[in-house]
Amino acid sequence: MKKTNYSIAHKTAAWAVHTFTASGIVAGFWAIVSVANGDFFMAFAMLFLTVIIDGLDGTFARMFNVTEVLPNVSGKTMDYVIDFATYAIIPAYIIYAAKNDGQYLIPQDLRFITAAIILLISTLYYGKEGMVSNDMYFVGFPVMWNLVAFYIYYVTNLPPTGNFILVLVFAILHFVPIKYLYPSRTKKFQKLNILATVLLLGSNFALLVLIEWKYDMPSELIIARIVSVISLLYFGVLSIYHTWFDEDTKNI
Repeated sequence: MKKTNYSIAHKTAAWAVHTFTASGIVAGFWAIVSVANGDFFMAFAMLFLTVIIDGLDGTFARMFNVTEVLPNVSGKTMDYVIDFATYAIIPAYIIYAAKNDGQYLIPQDLRFITAAIILLISTLYYGKEGMVSNDMYFVGFPVMWNLVAFYIYYVTNLPPTGNFILVLVFAILHFVPIKYLYPSRTKKFQKLNILATVLLLGSNFALLVLIEWKYDMPSELIIARIVSVISLLYFGVLSIYHTWFDEDTKNI
């Protein structure tokens, strides 16, 4: 029988976890304000913070038994709201508004269309049954436009037309049934998955700081780029492996 009478301390801890989850939307709002002010360092820094919050809140929720302590408050619903804002809406705004060397990331007459594609595809993906497989993989490219926006802005250096094509490719991949790692929940190779996630976030944050603060550290910049790309390739290679070659996962 489940316990139903929890102490004030238990309930306070549970509310603190929900507040921690909810703080992601505040960081997201700060990112919007930063984009409006042309401060893309702070915008991406806030998106990094939302990813960290999103990665930790589930662990805290399980640690403090939040679902049972506060059964009428849905952390999952809060997650969906915050994730859609920080993984879709705000990155779409960044891709729409940002410039590199005085030039928009996307051809000017396609900027609104690009943002609309990102938002429509993300909404349709969220509404799809089986977005996460039974063995905890995302089926189809997950709504991670924050990562796409970061690479377009800081790493790939493609021309605006190339960036538009890249957006179209990732939009299509939402509905191609490839199994992508869910780093915090995929069990197979979980320690390696978490390590790759930490390396990806760490190297990308290093790129953000080195580029935006204009440090004259070319060797460190090269290392950060290499680690970032290798970490990203890890996720790509594992997705192909789990989808078509891994006997434990390809048919689940």
